[in-house]
Amino acid sequence: MPSHSDDNGQATEANQPTTGLPPLVWLAVRCKPRAEQQAADNLRDQRFTVFSPTITQRKRRNNRWQQVTEALFPGYLFIQVNLAEQDTSVVRSTPGVLSLVRFGYQVIPVPDAVIELLQRVEGEGGPAEPARHQPGDRVEIISGPFAGINGVYQMAKGEQRAIMLIDMLGKAQPVAVDNDQLGATL
Repeated sequence: MPSHSDDNGQATEANQPTTGLPPLVWLAVRCKPRAEQQAADNLRDQRFTVFSPTITQRKRRNNRWQQVTEALFPGYLFIQVNLAEQDTSVVRSTPGVLSLVRFGYQVIPVPDAVIELLQRVEGEGGPAEPARHQPGDRVEIISGPFAGINGVYQMAKGEQRAIMLIDMLGKAQPVAVDNDQLGATL
């Protein structure tokens, strides 16, 4: 780490405040597969501040749409470390942890602004979910009485339903279908 001299000619770390207080930094931690929660619990037991950002999304599971909360960065979490008081070598031997994220042999702190942004976005419920379909999109209806028919998305009808134009008897007919009956845009 680069160093410089203070007013007394003594070498100090470039990232160390002149008050002598050690900096708090955020470090990225790589976890074992599906062991983020175990790693987070064990790191908290070792007195690290842990942040594991999550996102809530609508996903299709068991032929139904469900709200699912999962890790924003699967396999990773962040820890806040006081470099002068906490030893980071214990992180590697923590159950659920593979290693600290490094570039070569150097552990690189995650900027505070990035962590603050992630915490703010998570606190607001995550990024706004874009509309799944736009008016005019060709969409397949994947379940219900119109399953297998392609139609043209017209508009949302409340939060749970949509108006689709489907070709019936040689004419485009508007029909209301549940949003979870719609597939991907064609």
